[in-house]
Amino acid sequence: MARIVGYIAASLDGFIADADDGLDWLFAYDGIDLGEHDYRRFIEGIRTVVMGRATYDFLEKDGAPWAYGEQRVLVVTSRPIADPKGPLETRSDIDALVAELRGLDDGDVWMLGGGRLQMAFIERDALDEIEIYVMPELLGGGKPLFPPTGFRRGLRLIGASALDRGCVRLHYGF
Repeated sequence: MARIVGYIAASLDGFIADADDGLDWLFAYDGIDLGEHDYRRFIEGIRTVVMGRATYDFLEKDGAPWAYGEQRVLVVTSRPIADPKGPLETRSDIDALVAELRGLDDGDVWMLGGGRLQMAFIERDALDEIEIYVMPELLGGGKPLFPPTGFRRGLRLIGASALDRGCVRLHYGF
């Protein structure tokens, strides 16, 4: 059975994007040494990438080439994607998607992007682990790591470590 995991960066005050949905603050850390936790190592173990429509739209606007040619990509949306940036499939029913993902046995699943979809999976007890990279930045506002939904849950700390340039890695299990 595939593990469903999160791997995400956030500012110290809990935001994943600034008030203009920008990531310039995060791009300032390109080249940071994450050692064994480096994204390139992480993505090697990922077979399926799941993202919400807002994350897909963000990636579509970005001028970079499609980065997920080696993975199966599923976009959770109720609207069709007319001219996709890369190979992908869409899903609209989160409960059916969770069941589909739990049936996979060909590699791990990464919940890419914002906290809204990750929170929907957490509320369904469908996220197994999450790695949060806390960057030493205060944004003062923006898109929160997790939207306030009223859902409450304790997590199990798997590990925590200080990394390059003041970044802290927090690794939790559910």
